[in-house]
Amino acid sequence: MPAPHASPGAPDTRPGLRERKKIRTRAEIRQATFRLVAAQGWDATTVDQIAAEAEVSPSTVLRYFPVKEDIVLTDAYDPVMESALRTRPAGEPLLESVRAVVTAALRKTLDEQPDEVLVRTRLMLEVPAVRARMVESVSTTSRMLCRVIAERTGRDAGQLEVRIFATGLLAAVLETTLYWTERGQRDDLVELIDRMLRTFEGGPIR
Repeated sequence: MPAPHASPGAPDTRPGLRERKKIRTRAEIRQATFRLVAAQGWDATTVDQIAAEAEVSPSTVLRYFPVKEDIVLTDAYDPVMESALRTRPAGEPLLESVRAVVTAALRKTLDEQPDEVLVRTRLMLEVPAVRARMVESVSTTSRMLCRVIAERTGRDAGQLEVRIFATGLLAAVLETTLYWTERGQRDDLVELIDRMLRTFEGGPIR
């Protein structure tokens, strides 16, 4: 889809050439990995093979993804999500903001990259190392969410209730995704995420 035109006087927020090359290289490495994994399995797929399939050097793969598991999990979603949450109406309940941002991002990803979503979630379920790395990555996203909660509620980002809410919410997203995968990925994942978010309504963070 063509990039939208910037309005007069507005800064051009489209990524520059260097950043677009990085995004393209990351995507090529990820796609190469998924092709190899589909053909020979996770354990048999090496960084050297991924590099050859993506037509880059092994050092390039490791520069973008320090460990193999990050190829499945790592994306530049956190800054985008943080920015999107900050653009929501100030008086909107926090969970409504989270619901709007998460479901919109998920629908977009499912529409544009359905096969990748299926492969990635299956690997999260089936490969213990990938699942463990996913749990580690939750802490980074949790810190981002704590910052947004602090700004929206006037609470301290390090407050126990804020940290519990953020980490609990992210853990629930992960658990919902695993539940969807365990059930054969037949259900509407967006609807499952929406159901999950409703379980948080009425909590201490609004």
